Amino acid sequence: MRILILTKRQYTNLDLIDDRFGRLRELPLSLAAAGHDVTGICLSYRSRDEGRRDDVVENAQVAWHTLNFKRLLSWGSKSYWHTIDNITEDFHPDLVWACSDALHAILGTRIAKRLGASLVIDLYDNFESFPVTKLPGMTQAFRHALRCADGITCVSHPLARYVRETSNCTCPIEVIENAVPKGQFHPMDQESCRSDLGLPRDGILIGTAGAISKSRGIETLFKAFEIISKERLDVHLALAGFCDKGLALPKNSRIHYLGMLPSEKVPIFLSALNISVICNRESSFGKYCFPQKFYESVACCVPVVAAATGSMLELLKDKPENLFEPENAEELAAVLSRQIDNPVELTLEVPTWIKQGKKLEDFFGTCIKKSRF
Repeated sequence: MRILILTKRQYTNLDLIDDRFGRLRELPLSLAAAGHDVTGICLSYRSRDEGRRDDVVENAQVAWHTLNFKRLLSWGSKSYWHTIDNITEDFHPDLVWACSDALHAILGTRIAKRLGASLVIDLYDNFESFPVTKLPGMTQAFRHALRCADGITCVSHPLARYVRETSNCTCPIEVIENAVPKGQFHPMDQESCRSDLGLPRDGILIGTAGAISKSRGIETLFKAFEIISKERLDVHLALAGFCDKGLALPKNSRIHYLGMLPSEKVPIFLSALNISVICNRESSFGKYCFPQKFYESVACCVPVVAAATGSMLELLKDKPENLFEPENAEELAAVLSRQIDNPVELTLEVPTWIKQGKKLEDFFGTCIKKSRF
């Protein structure tokens, strides 16, 4: 297959090109490794370097063409649309995979039709919870794009059901959950990991990696730590990830904020923990996302405590000892205390991006055969 990917450049607080991280990097590489011809157009909403940047890993190569957002609004030789024409003059895609937000889903319908290609839209989160859908007419245009697609890939089962119910789409929907890179996440020596990151080598370390954000219910963890830290003097809280502007971290000598870690340090951080905490709220985001750090923590054999909402509630419905009511600090503190006394590791199969890429490959083949274009 010849696959054209449309995506924004910055997502999950990282840069697809510079940080070489995440779903929208790993799945295209998996497709390329399987022998498919994969090219991507990467639109940056912030001013960045432009041009072609090839991502090469062993026998896989994805050609990324990066453009700044202003190119979308122009019609000259360097415009977004002229770039598409140049790329597809020799590269005739069988399928367009439109990813990353509602705007790219909408663009995908126009570009796929223009190229006579099949269209699959990827939803790595509930895009209707993103700020751009607050623009007049954007949600309606997004749902129309979903109805025009030959297929939809969703990050979670709750999101797939939501899309089916709200958009009235009739195309097939495939759930492609987030995964882990092969060989990167595995159990490591806890003491060595703590030493590497400058974390306390003794005591109980609970922590979270990812967005340190009010929208994810992080303040519930702060309150729970305040409760448990008064009862247990050996408990510390470790935090890593992008922190909301204006969010004040509690002042406590046993709270350790490491900032944004390079991707190769994330397995070390998780392996340093006694318990990995996944916060979320019962919101239009929290009910439909699939936390990246869930499978990463499980792969590192670190016990996980997660907010009981969306995909986490479904996956762990038979593991109440690993769940807490969203935004309930007292319950989170109680669950953490029980996990400290009797840690429960989750023995779930952890999918790799290669496995998810194979699933995506099979789904693309089905969508091309059923294409209406």
